[in-house]
Amino acid sequence: MGELVILRHGETEWSRDRKHTGRTDIPLTARGEEQARALAPWVAERKIVLALCSPAVRARRTAELAGVPSPEPEPDLWEWDYGGYEGRTTPEIGQEIPGWWIWKDGVIPGRTPGETVEAVGGRCDRVIAKARPYLADGDVALVAHGHVLRVLTARWLGLPARDGRLFALDTGTASTLGLEHGREVITSWNVPPGAQATV
Repeated sequence: MGELVILRHGETEWSRDRKHTGRTDIPLTARGEEQARALAPWVAERKIVLALCSPAVRARRTAELAGVPSPEPEPDLWEWDYGGYEGRTTPEIGQEIPGWWIWKDGVIPGRTPGETVEAVGGRCDRVIAKARPYLADGDVALVAHGHVLRVLTARWLGLPARDGRLFALDTGTASTLGLEHGREVITSWNVPPGAQATV
């Protein structure tokens, strides 16, 4: 039985500065490209039978540099649509709404309508349903973004979408989700570039 191979894209200027980056399509930094390249030896050791990738350039470039084989664009792997909070940091938003936390308070409309965490969870459920039949033959790689991959992990575990809050996930990291005694588990989490050989 294969695993879901979770790859968060490498660093961008906005991820480095902790800005919410939903639908703004910005490239990797030089460090982000290094992070993606550092994933390649580990990716090469996996038996990947299906690869799905967010259409965002930062995810596609990460997949390319990491050597993910034949990644298919998957719109359901776009990052959470942050609406009016796009490009803003949590402390900035907190100055207007004290104690604001995306997992509790959600987003407001802006240049885009934004979406609820439950809507993100629905997209993740569709990705899991698409990936699951392939796991009988090998691994399925998912290359995407921090929040959407955290929500996907919660849904894999049968938790509510908002429980993605429990799974901190750094840029350029690898994680795996699998089964133990027929039940969905996390088999590795947030492994930094170059350390995947220990997974």
